[in-house]
Amino acid sequence: MDAMIDGAAAHEAFVRANSALRPVPHVPEIRLYLADDAVSLWEQTEQELGRTDQPPPFWAFAWPGGQALARYILDHPELVSGRTILDVGSGSGLTAIAAAMAGASAVLASELDPFAIAAIRLNACANGVTVAATADVLDGTGEDADVVLAADVCYETSMAGRVLGLLERARARGADVLVGDPGRAFLPRHRLRELDAFDVPVLADLENAPVKRVMILTLA
Repeated sequence: MDAMIDGAAAHEAFVRANSALRPVPHVPEIRLYLADDAVSLWEQTEQELGRTDQPPPFWAFAWPGGQALARYILDHPELVSGRTILDVGSGSGLTAIAAAMAGASAVLASELDPFAIAAIRLNACANGVTVAATADVLDGTGEDADVVLAADVCYETSMAGRVLGLLERARARGADVLVGDPGRAFLPRHRLRELDAFDVPVLADLENAPVKRVMILTLA
């Protein structure tokens, strides 16, 4: 137990040392620990853990899908207020935090990266909300959540397929599903229906553009 606590503290210290608490451009009500340079930070996380298969530092950036979905949730709090929420591939915890701020009764964020788990804890605390964290849930039915959120998670074929499977199983048992995506290559667009769209400011170095058009979707 002490080793787990020490590891968590080390991950939180790493997040603090390599990012800064800043407002999110499209959701200024929320502040996150954000970084500027993805490549160097990725190299540092690999060195920190002594491994070369560490996932990219998704936790360190406010990705457009997350920004748009967080904005949509805060603008429509009735979608989550008093309900239980699962945020899949939570990254920084941005959409999970938005759901908590909008009155969700409980919020669970799913992430594999220990640095992301640390960032979610720190970001939730910085915004005065409670967000629990868990590991991979993509083979389940959505942890009995009333609403399942998925923002910017369709960046590879296998991930997109697993997410779609989870969303379909969650809806089959009665959950609502909300997706935020800027049209990633592996988005299963034929299975989704657009609810809204936002122009979201992003880091041009990551997205090759200063602004991305982001869709809010649900299962068709």
